[in-house]
Amino acid sequence: MSPRIVKNVPLIAILKEYGELLFWRIRRLQEGGRLNNEYYKYYYTSGFSLSMQDYENKKILDIGCGPKGSLEWADQSAKRIGLDPLAASYMKIGADKHQMEYIKGYAEEMPFGNDHFDFVCSFNNLDHVNDLQQTCKEIYRVLKPGGLFLLMVEIHAKPTTTEPQSLPWSLLKDYFPEMEVLEEGHYENVVKNRMYSNSCWAEPLKNPEKQDGMLKAKLRKPLN
Repeated sequence: MSPRIVKNVPLIAILKEYGELLFWRIRRLQEGGRLNNEYYKYYYTSGFSLSMQDYENKKILDIGCGPKGSLEWADQSAKRIGLDPLAASYMKIGADKHQMEYIKGYAEEMPFGNDHFDFVCSFNNLDHVNDLQQTCKEIYRVLKPGGLFLLMVEIHAKPTTTEPQSLPWSLLKDYFPEMEVLEEGHYENVVKNRMYSNSCWAEPLKNPEKQDGMLKAKLRKPLN
């Protein structure tokens, strides 16, 4: 299978990646020289009403995985892959010690065949991509019929250098109209810039018109 490569990456995307790598280097220092990943298991399992058994012998893709070993817990899976433009750089800050596989690539052109994964996960990622519509098409393409897409993302009105996408609450309807929504929650940002903490608190959005918060959803690709 020949990899798909995004050509002519814009300068703003290069600056975004530099900012993201700097973030992870600082976080590594804050965590005592080792990036912790013990907390991930909950978010992929109980956080979405799933168990470890649901992942047994399954192929899992984590988009924009970061360097912390987000899928280290899934040792019963058939394949566990993290896709990230900074995958090679992550090897230099500790990811080389992980058992999961890291692949360098962009969500807009994933180097995988059609209907390849049982689970596709995007946690704190969709607002970071360069082309939202193309990324959503790729998620649908690489997910197997009957497979699950797990999503957690911040909804924010103003784009930033590292989060260029201002996502609407209607994201699922607008970008994944073919998929069955099994779970969808709109939550408050109880803790600023802490998406995982906000998922734990899971405080429902008080004002549906509010432009900032967190969207959490589980979707299924139809069988035909």
